[in-house]
Amino acid sequence: MEAGSLTRRLWAARLADPRVQRGIRIGAPVLYFALLLTFVIKDGIPVSRDRLLLWLVLGLLAFSVTNVRGWARSVVLEWLPLAVILWVYDISRGQADGLLFSAHVQPQLDIDRAFGLGTAPTVLLQRHLWHGSLDLHWWDYAAWATYVSYFLATYVLAAALWFFARDRFRRYVATVCLLALMGFLTYALFPAVPPWMASSSGHLEYTVRSIGLISRHVPIFDFASLFERGTAYSNQVAAVPSLHAAYTLLVSITLWPIANRWVRPLLVLYPIAMAFALVYTAEHYLADVLLGWIYTAAAVWAVAHIAAFLSRKRNEAGRRQPAS
Repeated sequence: MEAGSLTRRLWAARLADPRVQRGIRIGAPVLYFALLLTFVIKDGIPVSRDRLLLWLVLGLLAFSVTNVRGWARSVVLEWLPLAVILWVYDISRGQADGLLFSAHVQPQLDIDRAFGLGTAPTVLLQRHLWHGSLDLHWWDYAAWATYVSYFLATYVLAAALWFFARDRFRRYVATVCLLALMGFLTYALFPAVPPWMASSSGHLEYTVRSIGLISRHVPIFDFASLFERGTAYSNQVAAVPSLHAAYTLLVSITLWPIANRWVRPLLVLYPIAMAFALVYTAEHYLADVLLGWIYTAAAVWAVAHIAAFLSRKRNEAGRRQPAS
């Protein structure tokens, strides 16, 4: 027993050495990035929500290795609820179509034709810019990269805020979850056909769902699971609003107060570039994008006012407590 106690004390003293701690702080992130790079080379960049969240949480551990208890507590209290809420959203979104109403084709199409003075913007863009999957141009890859960033940016930003701005992290996560709830309710009440599906049914002029075609030319990504209708998570008529557009705008809004003046033009450009990508690739109508932006504004407003209300209640409770 005494030998074991002595061994533990020796290990504790060794770990308390500043040089050892510095080595651990450097070595853990290096090991993490080496493992992540190996994974990416073998299986591609993790874009599915479960894999991405797992890698992000492990990354936070690598950078918090000298405070494992704090990391574990945060994972249980902050990251696990986020993962569960978004998992429930994924499952329920996959079941939302057909719960109450059949998928709508015309309303969003009519709005877009009004925007395009008779021709939907998706049709106009593809007529002028799309030359087929064997003749891709820089704007095709740019639209693809912007579209794909949706699967990474929302959660990478959450990890960065957790590490550098914990107060902003909590409000940001609350807004992400609220947007997911608003999106699900809308998908259940108003399932809507996207442009590429409207073209397939003959309601819209010919368009191509180009994201999958472009992805074939980018070997480090595998998006097959994101487009499979057979999975429980997929819903081809969850198009109104565009959460791609909504979360992209949320990223820009969240970063705006802490970004310098050189970065802010990029924050303005990002939601616009996403709007172009979504419309050009026939994933969403422009009307879907605009409604997604409106949802973001409403969610940000709601979370800010709820946070302010709770803060006032805490302050009032503190003032009512008798002085010791």
